[in-house]
Amino acid sequence: MRELIEVADGVLVATSAIMSTTSTLLVGDGETLLIDPCWLPSELDGLADVIDDRGLTVVGGFATHAHYDHLLWHERFGAAPRWASRPTAALARDERAELLEGLGADFPRPLADLMGRVRGVDAVIPASSVPRGSAPELVIHDGHAPGHTAVWLPDQRVLIAGDMLSDVELPLPFAPDDLEAYVAALDLLAGYASRAAVGIPGHGTPGGDAQRRLDADRRYLDDVAAGRVPDDPRRANPGMEEEYERLKQMIAAR
Repeated sequence: MRELIEVADGVLVATSAIMSTTSTLLVGDGETLLIDPCWLPSELDGLADVIDDRGLTVVGGFATHAHYDHLLWHERFGAAPRWASRPTAALARDERAELLEGLGADFPRPLADLMGRVRGVDAVIPASSVPRGSAPELVIHDGHAPGHTAVWLPDQRVLIAGDMLSDVELPLPFAPDDLEAYVAALDLLAGYASRAAVGIPGHGTPGGDAQRRLDADRRYLDDVAAGRVPDDPRRANPGMEEEYERLKQMIAAR
């Protein structure tokens, strides 16, 4: 069972052993909305144990984007509706075969069958899927993935950023050329990051430095686009030097 850390009133975060992937629970009055529950089958089962132990009822789920590690679910979470932006829901449906390949052949079939079963929404999560005491706002953009969505909690001043604003991952625009969309997404998120008391990345550590992380992402992208070698400590993390080289190739091919 993974430890849940309360980062703000009614906002609980668990971190996976795989890629520091985060699961976020919005909790209020015995209900919870699950955002990006992940990753290992044992961790999903442990999360279900915690939900049962706390006497919580899952009233909804939300996927920030259409990558397999953010589309997961467990039968013990129940049959509550699961939501995502409309582009994310379309990708989860149309690219299901590729997403299942990403999970691997050994991923348990019942959990694989539940992966990606999300419905599209335009602007808000239906009220019936939101626990009392929360008022999540969806910030939909195309940085990192089409229809990628951050979730802003104005009362708690928490920004659930999806796979952006990470302390361990570099910015990861998608191929073939998402750089403009990624920069536009940073512009959109800047107003929220400047107000956030806590930022929760999809991979990494929740922290009170969302604005600093956003500024670091801007510097990194500016440096790579200008042909400068970025002095970013995240390059030393697993897989990030390869992502740096990929971004250089993307920019060179434009």
